[in-house]
Amino acid sequence: MAKTSVTARQKKRERMVAQYATKREALKKAGDWKALDEMPKNSSKVRLKNRCQISGRPKGYVRYFGLSRIALRDMALNGKIPGLKKASW
Repeated sequence: MAKTSVTARQKKRERMVAQYATKREALKKAGDWKALDEMPKNSSKVRLKNRCQISGRPKGYVRYFGLSRIALRDMALNGKIPGLKKASW
């Protein structure tokens, strides 16, 4: 589990990105780089990090499910993800 402060920071960034998205897009189209530079740094989409929605783990992220490899494996073994099962041959 990631620290709660790290996940809270990530959620704050996600809110800020959503809040300033239209304004940032308009400034980019206008080419107003000075005003874009004065906006909050955390409102940039580049600052977001893919994290597991269950544990907050940043590494081993599977984008299709939005989970880390560990959480994905646990859920698959418990049958919580329909149509997904451990391979064996």
